[in-house]
Amino acid sequence: MQNEDFKSSIILFFLISFFSISCFSQDLNWKEIQNGIWKASVGVPESISLLKAADIQPKVDALQNLPSTSFPFSKDKISAEVIDGKVYLRFPLEREEQIYGLGLNFKTVQQRGRIMQLHVDHYGGRDNGRTHAPVPFYVSSKGYGVLIDAARYITVYAGTAVRVDTDDPPVLRDRNTDKQWKAQPYSDAVEILIPAQGTNIYVYGGSSPMEAVQRYNLYNGGGYIPPKWGLGFTQRVPTLYSDADILKEAREFEDHNFPLDFIGVEPGWQSMAYPCTFEWDKTRFPDPEKFNSDLKALGVRSNLWLNPYVSPIGSLYPKLKDLTGSHTVWNGIVPDFTIKETRDIFKKHFVENHLNFGVSGYKIDEVDGFDSWVWPDIATFPSGYSGEQMRQVYGLLVQDMTGKWFKELNQRTYGLVRASNAGASALPYVIYNDYYSHRDFITALINSSFIGVLWTPEVRASKSAEEWVRRMQSVCFSPMAMLNAWADGTKPWSFPEVETAVREVANLRMQLLPYIYTTFSQYHFEGLPPFRAMNLVEGFLHQQKSSDGKLESTDNPYEIAVKSEIKDQYMMGDELLVAPMFAGETERKVILPQGKWYDFYNGKYVGENEIIRVSPGIEKIPLFVKDGGIIPMRPVERQAPKVGEKVELIIRHYGTSNGDFVLYDDDGVSFDFEKGDYSTVKILVKKDKKGQLKGVISKPEKGKPYGYHKKVTWEFMTN
Repeated sequence: MQNEDFKSSIILFFLISFFSISCFSQDLNWKEIQNGIWKASVGVPESISLLKAADIQPKVDALQNLPSTSFPFSKDKISAEVIDGKVYLRFPLEREEQIYGLGLNFKTVQQRGRIMQLHVDHYGGRDNGRTHAPVPFYVSSKGYGVLIDAARYITVYAGTAVRVDTDDPPVLRDRNTDKQWKAQPYSDAVEILIPAQGTNIYVYGGSSPMEAVQRYNLYNGGGYIPPKWGLGFTQRVPTLYSDADILKEAREFEDHNFPLDFIGVEPGWQSMAYPCTFEWDKTRFPDPEKFNSDLKALGVRSNLWLNPYVSPIGSLYPKLKDLTGSHTVWNGIVPDFTIKETRDIFKKHFVENHLNFGVSGYKIDEVDGFDSWVWPDIATFPSGYSGEQMRQVYGLLVQDMTGKWFKELNQRTYGLVRASNAGASALPYVIYNDYYSHRDFITALINSSFIGVLWTPEVRASKSAEEWVRRMQSVCFSPMAMLNAWADGTKPWSFPEVETAVREVANLRMQLLPYIYTTFSQYHFEGLPPFRAMNLVEGFLHQQKSSDGKLESTDNPYEIAVKSEIKDQYMMGDELLVAPMFAGETERKVILPQGKWYDFYNGKYVGENEIIRVSPGIEKIPLFVKDGGIIPMRPVERQAPKVGEKVELIIRHYGTSNGDFVLYDDDGVSFDFEKGDYSTVKILVKKDKKGQLKGVISKPEKGKPYGYHKKVTWEFMTN
């Protein structure tokens, strides 16, 4: 018997050795798994992946509502090989084709011509693949997307490498005599290296880049709809604030008549942090349940900071010690969240000590990097997964786990996280970091729309009142309007000379909640990102052909856009174009898509299919609405509406064309909308027989939540 076991072991050893050093090509068997989505496997995919970690649940009905489409490649142009235990992939590129996505990048939007190693990490100032959300998904200007679902450090050569057998070789040039010689010749392929025995690959078809992004988001469960209070304003307080300090600060917001819906409670709420006990400090928070109750009485909710590394002095430590990795972080053990027992232990503690006390969400810090303090790649985990695999999925695992705690209580949450990855669309978190470039923050917000994550250009501090108001304007037109004062205790009114301007843009955010909330419903039901790169907008870049000559302001205003990237303006929803200003600027250019566009504030015509220059003054962030655009609003209020509360509905119309808008509403806090408990009303603006614009709005279905009065105020902004 022992001899037979020995023979079997020898055979298995040689098979494994052969497999690990072998080289074989594979014909990919593409199967259409949903409308316009194809999947293929190469080699032997690993048991953990990005989509598995996010526990995605595709929105099949919504995917079926999208138009049918064909596979975007000639299948024989895609190659897959396994060489020495690694997967080599190649996808074709055409001339003039642009590539977007490949992670949360801060400086670039177009990714063709770049080499990136997609690696979860703190952003270090370079778009090299090391970032908070290194999503291995790219979108083409031709209207398709490609996802590599592997929890590995993936290297992408996005149109940089030139094969000997290329179908479209670059022109041979003599550097000595030809000024057009380039160190990086033209490449006709995206080539990808995955250090694993196999992987799953997904291709998302479409007639436009936006349709491919919709399919990607819907396959991952559709975008998350935050609770209404999550779209209000949030202040994160200094680290060692006590319950009394926080309640005092909430009252100060009321005294200054400034919006506030939830407060971020930083590390000092715990008896130890870095590593964490996840237990309330009894000196600063002697009665956490009363604290949360008192805060809620002011209309404010709490959001607790944490990192997941467990302190040896915490009550969770002995329960988790055998369920953690081989290495510590700041002397704290690293829980293996792929194991159900680990998740169950966390859930019991957090529900009993936080959620049951009224805590509304979490800020999940330090799950990204740096290499010098996070667990090393040589770390091992009891599940058998490697340090590398855990690094790529850890942010997803914590988001998914904590989000499910709230969902089981039928409560929506909304929080912050430092690391994410593919499959995150349906998770209730917004990414943030310690980097602090205002311009790069806007580029990141634009890039987030390609990869199914949310990003906030948070405000922390400023060198001047001008910078302060410009940053506050940008954050109010993002997924989370946040002032992160954990380190320096800044307040919205820290620069008194611009306090009025800051309050006005925060109030405008609150007025726009009906529009913003509807925009997030589109994210959930249709896969449309709430904040959108111009390259995803109909009538913009990907549909334009650049002229051979110089820029023509009427026929072709896109030549400059093609060459310089659009990374400082974006769309919020279908109707509203946002063009942030930065400190030191008195004017800026704005590239308008096709069709007529109007100033949000006064309704005046500003241009059509052209580049304009605007000088808004320090008080305003430039905003523009397309012809026929409808913007539902509400009166100025400090806080989001409560459950059952009804508010006045103000409907603005811009331009001279007919318009339509579908307004979405639900109870604002629960998941009952997933069972159909929500309202949609149609808003129409049409010209009557005399050529005058008139507005009509349908009635909501009886018995469904609808938070607006019957009487509507119509504002026709363009005379």
